[in-house]
Amino acid sequence: MNEGAGRHAASRTPPMPTPQPPSPRALALWRRAEQRVDAAFGSTCNPLRQLGALGFFAFWLLALTGIYLYTGFDTSAAGAWASIERLSREQPYFGGVLRSVHRYAADAFVVFTALHVVREWLHGHYRGFRRFSWLTGVPLVPLLFVCAIGGFWLHWDQLGQFSAIATAEWLDALPLVGAALARNFITGEAVSDRLFSLFIFVHLGVPLLLVFALWIHIQRVTRAAAFPPRALALGSVAALVALSLAAPVVSHPQADLTRVPAALALDWLLLFVHPLTYATSPGVVWALTAAVFVALLALPLLPAPASARAPVAVVDPANCNGCRRCFADCPYAAITMVPHPSGRPGRQLAQVDADLCASCGICAGACPSSTPFRSVGELATGIDMPQLAIDALRARLQRGIDAMRSPHPVVVFGCRHGAGATAAPDVLVMPLICTGQLPPSFVEYALRDGAAGVVVATCRDGGCEFRLGARWTAERLAGTREPHLRADVPRERVRLVAADAGEEAVLEAAVQQLLECLPQINAPVGPAPKIHHG
Repeated sequence: MNEGAGRHAASRTPPMPTPQPPSPRALALWRRAEQRVDAAFGSTCNPLRQLGALGFFAFWLLALTGIYLYTGFDTSAAGAWASIERLSREQPYFGGVLRSVHRYAADAFVVFTALHVVREWLHGHYRGFRRFSWLTGVPLVPLLFVCAIGGFWLHWDQLGQFSAIATAEWLDALPLVGAALARNFITGEAVSDRLFSLFIFVHLGVPLLLVFALWIHIQRVTRAAAFPPRALALGSVAALVALSLAAPVVSHPQADLTRVPAALALDWLLLFVHPLTYATSPGVVWALTAAVFVALLALPLLPAPASARAPVAVVDPANCNGCRRCFADCPYAAITMVPHPSGRPGRQLAQVDADLCASCGICAGACPSSTPFRSVGELATGIDMPQLAIDALRARLQRGIDAMRSPHPVVVFGCRHGAGATAAPDVLVMPLICTGQLPPSFVEYALRDGAAGVVVATCRDGGCEFRLGARWTAERLAGTREPHLRADVPRERVRLVAADAGEEAVLEAAVQQLLECLPQINAPVGPAPKIHHG
């Protein structure tokens, strides 16, 4: 960086305490993989950052392609296989391709869901305010497999026959099952239309339950991403169509209970449970399934470390004007509006649900009373974070700028979950709970108080620990969201940088670039002179 400014005295500013992930090394590897994919697709269209939305998208594809396939499907046991074959042969470039897309979308649904669970676990997103989403998300996994496996039965080819019999034998191992289900497949006559109606219910009825479960899963998430960015969605469809054309899904010979299938092309992503059952035993597979399911459900119940328990946002009725900005910006629907205790008609007050609050501070950044320009001894805001109050942030900013002797000092507002900046004689680092906690007026305040430039560092799109912090910060600085950065603030002195943890070099490069540009910038900081304190 600027060696003339005496940066040999640089030192890393201690970060604010953060909850430790269950496996820091594994999380670092995951983030490294995300950053590699960022280089190819950008953070917005990075599939590793959009796993939940991609899972939803795969489900929508399954629903759309399934509806079309069902219109030409014969729901009888005798005619099911022939109707699917007819669809594939008579409409090879539509029905056949949609059939393949339907299968591969099911595989994608499983992959995206599994990776989504892994990613959330690596980030420790199963405690506290995220407990509800985790506990409602885990049951979606068995529902997903029930729907997928049931789809193979409807084909009623030799693979469907194998899957149906293997599933029946697996279920027969349960002590609660009275009559042996495998008896339904002793002879061809046993597979009646009545039994086939059960197959149809499993594959069509359970997805309706899955829709309801997905709806519950996102109830405590504001602006849930149920659809990926358009470019990523189109790319996903193109990939599935290309795969369907390169390796179309075809049926096995028609089911025949008098013969044992000799060779089967298994879909190992969806049907792995069957060979695992035959390689071990039904009891072993049930034990493994129960153990994994119980372990996942038990994670939120484990004692949380003290560092994971952060104070929640606090509302000050005397300074809350009921503007509803915190209500609109909260990522986890933790804020509701209630009648103001003053009793004035139409006036409302923000109310925080402690069980849902993420302690992110985004609400404080949205509050209009959080401006540091208020001429009061103690800056009290309508809603604030006890662990890093807006008044303490202003006081720390004032002291830090006053202590700097560099001709071109730079203030870096950063996120404790993102890339860490390096403090130096010409760089003041101001770590925040989340960059969304920063009121945009603090950028102008820093410039008026003596800073020559300001860098606002957020996490990358899709990488924000609190989902919407980076997005709201970018929109506030761009002037498209309230509260916004005033138009007369010289933008050449302000930099917005997106860098995740592990991408410190990206942030350092942005700071260095601003430091090198500042001596050539002659535009005034603003109409007002430097702010004097005291």
